[in-house]
Amino acid sequence: MTAPLKPEILITKEEIEKEVARLAQEISRDYQGKHPLLLGILKGSFIFMADLIRLLDIPAEVDFVSLSSYGSARVTSGEIKVVQGLRCPVKGRDVLVIEDIVDTGLTVGYFLDYLKKRKPSSLKLCALFDKPSRRVSVPIDYRGFTIPNRFVVGYGLDYNERFRHLSDLYVVED
Repeated sequence: MTAPLKPEILITKEEIEKEVARLAQEISRDYQGKHPLLLGILKGSFIFMADLIRLLDIPAEVDFVSLSSYGSARVTSGEIKVVQGLRCPVKGRDVLVIEDIVDTGLTVGYFLDYLKKRKPSSLKLCALFDKPSRRVSVPIDYRGFTIPNRFVVGYGLDYNERFRHLSDLYVVED
């Protein structure tokens, strides 16, 4: 039997709240006079997206997709699975993808390519956490924190469906 996970705080909930507010101000400014479609990538983005949308001062439509490349592992399998696809058209819309963390970029890169084929008017990416050390080229238009190449949980991010409820961002070491 393995020892229990021992998380340590990397980013506090107060720091996260401040950064989400900053991102909301930028997005509100850039989408002034528009009605963007915010597409959250489940499951990890739901807490970030809920906090973000409450701070926007523009009207926005919300939808979610569910993509998977991890399963119950701590490293990506490299194979992206669409668990729940789009339910609304994106053609001619201003689309903003909301992601909790961009790690390798394979999953969100796959999704951005998928969306481009559906011809949105504009397509941008907002990620709260950016782990650039292992990433393929993926443009992040609205970036929160740049974090080290360590496994993190909390604020919506999980390890085998655990730790999502934590308000801070934690590094998890076995």
